[in-house]
Amino acid sequence: MCGIVGILGQHEVAPLIVEALKRLEYRGYDSAGIATVAAGRLDRRRAVGKLVNLSDLLVHAPLAGKAGIGHTRWATHGAATVANAHPHQVGRVAVVHNGIIENYRELRAELAAAGYPATTETDTETIALLAARALDEGATPRAAAAATLARLRGAFALLFLFQGEDDLMIAARRGSPLAVGHGAGEMFVGSDAIALAPLTDRITYLEEGDWALVSRAGAEIRDAAGEQVHRPETRIEIATVQVEKAGHKHFMAKEIAEQPVVIADALRHYIRGEELALPAGLDFGPVPRLTLVACGTAHFACQVAKYWFEGLAGLAAEVDIASEFRYRDPPLDPRAWAIVVSQSGETADTLAALRHLRGRVARVVAVVNVPTSSIAREADIALPILAGVEVSVASSKGFTGQLAVLALLALKAAADRGAIDRAALAAQVAALRALPGLMNHALALSPAVAAIARGLAEARDVLFLGRGPMYPLAREGALKLKELSYIHAEGEAAGELKHGPIALVDAHLPVVVLAPRDGLFDKTVSNMQEVRARGGRVILVTDRAGSAAAGADAAEILILPDAPPLVAPVLYALPVQLLAYHTAVAKGTDVDQPRNLAKSVTVE
Repeated sequence: MCGIVGILGQHEVAPLIVEALKRLEYRGYDSAGIATVAAGRLDRRRAVGKLVNLSDLLVHAPLAGKAGIGHTRWATHGAATVANAHPHQVGRVAVVHNGIIENYRELRAELAAAGYPATTETDTETIALLAARALDEGATPRAAAAATLARLRGAFALLFLFQGEDDLMIAARRGSPLAVGHGAGEMFVGSDAIALAPLTDRITYLEEGDWALVSRAGAEIRDAAGEQVHRPETRIEIATVQVEKAGHKHFMAKEIAEQPVVIADALRHYIRGEELALPAGLDFGPVPRLTLVACGTAHFACQVAKYWFEGLAGLAAEVDIASEFRYRDPPLDPRAWAIVVSQSGETADTLAALRHLRGRVARVVAVVNVPTSSIAREADIALPILAGVEVSVASSKGFTGQLAVLALLALKAAADRGAIDRAALAAQVAALRALPGLMNHALALSPAVAAIARGLAEARDVLFLGRGPMYPLAREGALKLKELSYIHAEGEAAGELKHGPIALVDAHLPVVVLAPRDGLFDKTVSNMQEVRARGGRVILVTDRAGSAAAGADAAEILILPDAPPLVAPVLYALPVQLLAYHTAVAKGTDVDQPRNLAKSVTVE
């Protein structure tokens, strides 16, 4: 989502803010801007498109000042134009904003009637107008910010900068994340700790409803009720190398290649010898059922996990899309547990679902990649997937990391419920330990996948098919292809082919079939034959035994190593990721920052 950076420094801040914003490019954006206070005067520069456009503008029109705020915008209200870009400035105040102000229309009408008309299409300008009116009526910057915050409904992270105030920023958080960084005679604010990592390793995370008066001497934090509060300072460890491409053409290529190491690291963290070493408090024995909640790619990870929890542990599991969960308001068993899954740990819909679940179920477990995120902090138990910084908007190592941790949770549930004996558990743990090696073999298929992708890049539509845990993998493969290449793609349960999707099949439709040689293989091959009989072009992803049995019926075939059922979904994620990646490269689309998408979706 949008990125926020603020600096009260000892040096000129515009170059520092641009560099910090570069570290937030992975979140996705369509415009960028900076505002500073220099010699008491508030000024700003804004540009549409990539940050290099803002950098070029600053060369020709420099922006002085040792106090400043910056922003990368992902449009929610209004097109990507300079007028709609942040910071928004009205009179003596400039504002940057992540999130959505839900009542901006009524506020805009009120402000226009009072002589403060809007000049942009954005909801954010309303915030600046409210603060400017309060200042014009004689309020101090602190009082103006407080009065403005009291009028806003919705989710936001906000940063205010005021003319004549070169030692003051006011930050506020409701729904969207915001962190305050501490330096020596300097202070920083960011929507992401990654942005602040080169500047400081001392971070204070604002909690829900907090707002902070930030000066070079420190931060005075108040809660939603206005009471002064203490929030702990955290040390962050984010290596610069983690947000570099390390010789790869794209971040996504790097992150796909990192997956064997990422999974190995997670397994070492959560397994000791042949024993699971999960956090205390995870006893699934008395749990009557599970609710798993997530969005997008994480939702498909939950769908795979449903097969594991039910098949291995005999534990009923329901999977919900987070954006629908609260509004469906399902009946919940107070003895049940919930698992919420999010790469960023800040996904707005998933965070809202977590808050809806609290008090309605016995325990909420979070599976996240950012252990300091809002979801991690608000859950009863948080399990980090330990994937490191994932820059590409389309998740790869985040997805397989989620699968690995969910597989471990399913094994723990099976052991707690007596559904698996020690020998069988040890065998499953051994299968997981062998997974990174299998993944390396799968990644070696990249040149073969690239050759297939060159043909796929010409398609208008693509169909993915799978059965059992391969069905959510088919949906994930279709999502990845849509995200990266902008080709229309659908993932279907292979058994549903004849209930409608087969109408799409003709000689122009590539059909990717995910079919390890398992108990469902023969049925999947029958569906593949239905495609072939209608002229569809089959791309079969299988193992050696599957290739021997059905490979002759496919136009192209990718042969993966043999894998036990538990780890097959993780392994089969790699070729669908590579297929999407290489197709996007062949089409020349923006792999790391696909159009209209954002990494951390902090609005509903």
